[in-house]
Amino acid sequence: MRVTHPVWAVLITAVAMLAQVIIGTAPVTLLLERDNVLYRPLGMIGITLASLGLVYLIRRLGRQPWRGVGLRGSWRAPLHLLLGALAGTAAMAAANALSVAVGAAAWQPWEMVTAGLPYLPLMIAFALLSQAFPEELLWRGHLFDTLSDRLTPPVVLAVVSIGFGAMHLISNSPADTPVERLLYVGQATALGFACAAARVRTGALWAAVGVHTGFHIANMLLPTRDIAYGVQLVIMVGTLCVTGLLILAGRRRDGTAATDGTVRTTAPPPFRR
Repeated sequence: MRVTHPVWAVLITAVAMLAQVIIGTAPVTLLLERDNVLYRPLGMIGITLASLGLVYLIRRLGRQPWRGVGLRGSWRAPLHLLLGALAGTAAMAAANALSVAVGAAAWQPWEMVTAGLPYLPLMIAFALLSQAFPEELLWRGHLFDTLSDRLTPPVVLAVVSIGFGAMHLISNSPADTPVERLLYVGQATALGFACAAARVRTGALWAAVGVHTGFHIANMLLPTRDIAYGVQLVIMVGTLCVTGLLILAGRRRDGTAATDGTVRTTAPPPFRR
């Protein structure tokens, strides 16, 4: 099918990433005021539902089974989600601490952190449902599976990371120079790599969702104020890439995961027309 061709698959995934936000938040935007207490909760739920619907539709058009996205319902799912979140949190906590140590950032006042602690569960839910889960479902779920039928594992890993990072050229960020914007894309690419490594390592999507969520959790618990944002971004790229490599290090030499025999081997699959 044409929609499963690598080029088309990447383009469709990129469009779907934008569409899920527009479609998911449209009802809330049209029906509620921004200061309504239900505005953000319903918006984040809408984004997740829109992502599920779009991925289901895309895979139906490509005649692809739903199980390929990696949303396996097993006892390992909560564990993978938790371990992924710990890995993502550790990567960003290390990046923030190192940035402060070298003078590229400063810690936000502790009073600001403690003031937000009562809302931490809601903030984590918002990060999970509006960003981590829907974005991982598209990139490390649907696209990862689609490309795995035609490309070798290293190429799949690169495409789902670089494509995700490139989408952040149009994201809102503190970057205010061309170099910082490119580094911001590099940071998003490194996050994509760490998440993709988790998908490769476990054979399922939950650990990737966890890594993505942990990225945000660290910034909630250990927020910083940037001083040299470009340097901070370089440090983030480093810690996220190291995290991805450490996750991949747990795989056997034959390409399967050490804890989950469902991962494909590294031998490239036949090209399907």
